Amino acid sequence: MHDAPPVHDEQPDGLTELAAHLRLAVGRLHRRIRIDGRESIPPLQLSALVTVEQHGPLRLSELARREAVTAPTMSRVLSALDEQGLVRRAPDPQDARGVLVSLSEPGAAALAEVRTHRTALVARRLARLDDAQRAALAAAMPALEALLVDDD
Repeated sequence: MHDAPPVHDEQPDGLTELAAHLRLAVGRLHRRIRIDGRESIPPLQLSALVTVEQHGPLRLSELARREAVTAPTMSRVLSALDEQGLVRRAPDPQDARGVLVSLSEPGAAALAEVRTHRTALVARRLARLDDAQRAALAAAMPALEALLVDDD
C-alpha cells in the first residue's frame, strides 16, 4: 500500500506569488480609479445599475442575489436609484405582486458618463508608460479577460 502524496497549498511555478501581485495591482488600480473618478453614484448603486443593464429587467430579489446583498439593502439601493430617475419599476407580468427593475435613459446616460470618465483616467495612467510597457499590457489582455470567466 502506498501513501498518498502530501497536499501542498503552494501553487507550482510561482503561481501564488503572481496571484498576490496581480491581486494587489488590480485592487489598487481599481481603488485609484474609484477615488480619482469622484462619481456622484456610490459603488453599490453603480454596481446595481451595471447588473440591471446587463441582466435586466430584474426582480429586487434577483438583483440582491446577483449583488450578494440582502433584499432590504437592495431595496434601499433601488429607492435611491429610483429617486434619481436612474431606474424604472414596472409590474412583473408573471407575478402581479412583483416589480421588475430596468435601466432608465438617464441611468444609461449616467453609466456611459462614468465609463467615459474612468476610461479617460486609465488612459492618462497608460500615457505615463513607455511603449514596451503598453505593448506588454496589450499582449496580456486576452489572459486578463480569460480570468473574468467564471468556473462552472
